[in-house]
Amino acid sequence: MREPAAEGRTEVVIRRLDAISARRHLDELAELLVDAVEGGASVSFVAPLAHYEARDWFAGVLHEMELGRRVVLAAFMGGRVVGCAQLVLAWQPNAAHRAEVQKMLVHRSARRRGIGARLMRRLEVEARALGRTLLILDTETGSDAEHLYSHLGWTRVGVIPDYAMRPDGSGLRPTSLWYRSVE
Repeated sequence: MREPAAEGRTEVVIRRLDAISARRHLDELAELLVDAVEGGASVSFVAPLAHYEARDWFAGVLHEMELGRRVVLAAFMGGRVVGCAQLVLAWQPNAAHRAEVQKMLVHRSARRRGIGARLMRRLEVEARALGRTLLILDTETGSDAEHLYSHLGWTRVGVIPDYAMRPDGSGLRPTSLWYRSVE
């Protein structure tokens, strides 16, 4: 999926990575995760997050990709990874229609360009192609991501108080649960 570059902007290309290409971009993916945590995003990690820790986490993702349990999309701008999003396929026999969106990240230097929305729309396409018609996700209540998900037609179903520690370790924050049907 390519879009023409807007005047003064570099073209953004969204690609589905396989395990081999993800391995080639492991350091860039790790940098993306470190940037998200440093920027205060609640994405399962607490600052400071070392590059090697982020790289090790993504290396674990490669195995799930090889097994066909996880889809990873990457957004490239100027040949550099500036965003990613993951689709974790439910494994339960009664949940073959469902997947969870995880680690939707856009580098702080590339935000406000529609990259997050493009990643989410492309995840929906990938989900439908895999027969997944119900997507779920969680995100920090009150985050910028909530506005994006609402704008894209997702439905918030509830809030869990004190769900996750803030990335700076300063206390617990609520998390909102969202879903979207993509039939």
